[in-house]
Amino acid sequence: MNMQELFDLMINQGIDADPRGRAEVEAYLAKRRQQQEQLTEEEKKELDPEMLTNPYADSRILCGDPAKEIKRVLVGVDIEVGEVLLADRLCEKGTSIDLIIAHHPEGKSLAALHDVMHLQEDMLAKLGVPINVAEGLLASRISEVKRGLAPLNHNRAVDAAKLLGFAMMCVHTPADNQVQNFLENRIAESRPETAGDILKLLKTIPEYQEAAKNDAGPTLFVGRKEARCGKVMVDMTGGTSGSEDAYAKLAQAGIGTIIGMHMNEKHRKEAEKHFINVVIAGHMASDSLGINLLLDSLEERGIDVVPCAGLIRVRRNG
Repeated sequence: MNMQELFDLMINQGIDADPRGRAEVEAYLAKRRQQQEQLTEEEKKELDPEMLTNPYADSRILCGDPAKEIKRVLVGVDIEVGEVLLADRLCEKGTSIDLIIAHHPEGKSLAALHDVMHLQEDMLAKLGVPINVAEGLLASRISEVKRGLAPLNHNRAVDAAKLLGFAMMCVHTPADNQVQNFLENRIAESRPETAGDILKLLKTIPEYQEAAKNDAGPTLFVGRKEARCGKVMVDMTGGTSGSEDAYAKLAQAGIGTIIGMHMNEKHRKEAEKHFINVVIAGHMASDSLGINLLLDSLEERGIDVVPCAGLIRVRRNG
């Protein structure tokens, strides 16, 4: 398959696992197309045309010919200049690399990361927070993230890939949607009673088992293992951390436990303040799980996968 087909496959898998549901995502894209028609010709010149068909601004083909046939990919949670040089070194040693796939955004996708955070508004609404409140909570945080991203050197790794002749893409929210959907289904099936039960459940999943060997496995950030879960929120997608003011509203909506990839100290204190248990599954392990669920479909189509940069590769396709 070529690079465009490979990329489209992963985007579609992301839509299939999107917490909003495919119908709502399609409606979101239709609204974008309507808005695009109302732009002036000058405004249309600055528009990224992919935003009309791809709902995830943090996932893009960053360089290379979309028609290029792909047989082997180098995939990592974080792809920086060092990993691009690694790809070049692998080629020198006889392992050809046709495409570099990053999970965390680079290039234009990093600059636009804040755009996917609107997904969190719908996730909060789904859990019982009024949508107007959810939008209000996210508005200032999205602006904060946008300002924080502005001064970064977004294109370092992409420029390195171009200079060395590599094709490169990043796939962020589609993979995060996969782990979100996977864990929500596991929680619904197992119906854990306590925070400790959630830890035990996570530790049955190979990526988390492997991370635990390196002291990076699931851990309890807030609460006691014996504490009852209540209503569980899986928080694995939506770009990056949301508003620290959301915990009061989540408590009011009946959330008793949050399962996340990671959590900073301000957020942890807010969760503790509102008596919400917090189980942190682990960042690299959670990202690996989501990426793996996408990569299995590539291997089924004959693509060879070379994992690197924090990716714990586990195959579920036999």
